[in-house]
Amino acid sequence: MEEQKIFEESIKNILQIIGEDPQREGLQKTPQRVYKAFLKLTEGYKKDPQAILKSALFASTNSEMVVVRNIEFYSLCEHHLLPIIGKAHVAYIPNGKVVGLSKIPRVVEVFARRLQIQEQMNEDIALSIMEALKPHGVGVVLEARHMCMEMRGVEKVCSTTVTSSLKGIFLEQKSRQEFFNIINSPSIKV
Repeated sequence: MEEQKIFEESIKNILQIIGEDPQREGLQKTPQRVYKAFLKLTEGYKKDPQAILKSALFASTNSEMVVVRNIEFYSLCEHHLLPIIGKAHVAYIPNGKVVGLSKIPRVVEVFARRLQIQEQMNEDIALSIMEALKPHGVGVVLEARHMCMEMRGVEKVCSTTVTSSLKGIFLEQKSRQEFFNIINSPSIKV
């Protein structure tokens, strides 16, 4: 409870510094709302990606690429606390084990719900999957819009940043090319 009071008081101070009246009708509950929003937006600190992945590992003889693409995510940049909105594409080549498909988006969410830079989020997702599954390789590509570039600073609307992290066999041209062909192919209607 003490942390919540400190947080809410800080929000009231910010409102006053920018010239607002925290007692104005529309702002009276803003400190509580911001507190609840930040708890949600940063809940990734309280979740263990290894526990998530290891909770659904299954033996498999599959040795072909598994790809989960177009995983939407929302994050906050660590420099300005402004939104990052994007999609993740994650692939791995099993080495005796596969993971429940829902666990991959859950791991993306864990890292998205932390303050960071996109490049590190990319690396954290890939390393987490490598550690838990011990696959032949992992590929992660993130495509995102950064509101710190669109709303302030350079103000370039709709510019996207694409980052990748390739591990293991994904560093070899054949696997790398297959991964990029899959994530760049048109969606199959199901």
